[in-house]
Amino acid sequence: MLPQALRDAQFTSLAQSVSLLALDVDGVLSDGQLYFSNQGEEIKAFNSLDGQGIKMLQSSGVKVVIITGRTSDIVAHRAQQLGIELVLQGREDKLAALHELTQHLHLGWSQMAYMGDDLPDLGAMIKVGLGITLPNAANAMAQHSQYVTQRCGGQGAVREVCELIMQAQGTWDDALAPYLNTQLTAPTP
Repeated sequence: MLPQALRDAQFTSLAQSVSLLALDVDGVLSDGQLYFSNQGEEIKAFNSLDGQGIKMLQSSGVKVVIITGRTSDIVAHRAQQLGIELVLQGREDKLAALHELTQHLHLGWSQMAYMGDDLPDLGAMIKVGLGITLPNAANAMAQHSQYVTQRCGGQGAVREVCELIMQAQGTWDDALAPYLNTQLTAPTP
C-alpha cells in the first residue's frame, strides 16, 4: 500500500476525470448500523454534511448515483431530497449495476468513482478509475482502493470525497463562493 501522501496525489490525479460518483448506502452514507422498529420498519441516519457535499458536487457537474444491495423507501426519499436521480436498489452485484450505467450514460470506467465499505463493493471499486473506501471498512477494501477517507461512513466521509473531487477539478472555489458572500443586502421597505 502506498504512503498517504502518494495516495493523496494519486487521488487528485484520478479525480480530475471523474464525471460520476457512485455511492453504497450502508457503511458509506450511513454508519452501517441497521436499525429496525418493533414493527419491522427500517430506520437509517444520514449525515447532513454528506448531503450538502452531494448537492455541491452535483452542482459542479458531477453526477451522483446510489447503488445498494438493500431496498428501502428511506433511501429513495433521501435521494429525492438530494436531487439524486439515479438510485439502483436491490442490486447486490454492484459491478453489473455500474456496467449498465456505463452504457446508459456513455461513460468510460475511468470517468467513474465508487465509494464502498464491504466485499460486495470490491469488484466495482476495483473496476472504476477511482476506488474509495473508509477507515472502518472491511480490511480488503483498503488494499484495493486508491483512497481511504479520514472520516468514517455516516460521519462526513462522503462530504470529504465531494470536496476533494471538486478541489481536484478546480470547481471548489466556485462552490464555496456563495457562502463567502458577506455583503448584506438591506431589506426593501
